[in-house]
Amino acid sequence: MRRPMILLAMTTGSLVAFLPAASADPPTNPNCFGVVSSQRAVAHHDIGEHASSQEEPRLGLGNVTREILGEDAHVSDFGTFLGVIDGDDATSCG
Repeated sequence: MRRPMILLAMTTGSLVAFLPAASADPPTNPNCFGVVSSQRAVAHHDIGEHASSQEEPRLGLGNVTREILGEDAHVSDFGTFLGVIDGDDATSCG
């Protein structure tokens, strides 16, 4: 279950150099990460493992978001980003 998310994180990490810094403005949809991950779970049934089942220490979604999109990014920005780069019509948020 963790493999698709790990691969996705590795792929997004390689794109860091090409992304502009996220703005400090509030997100358009603060629930975007939940929307995109829920859409993916329903469409593909390949995510859904809770973070508590992962090894410690965990980096955390907020830290991953800031690492990839910049210090001012919000987790919802990461959801929007993932919904775009995955190339999957079943996932989107904007």
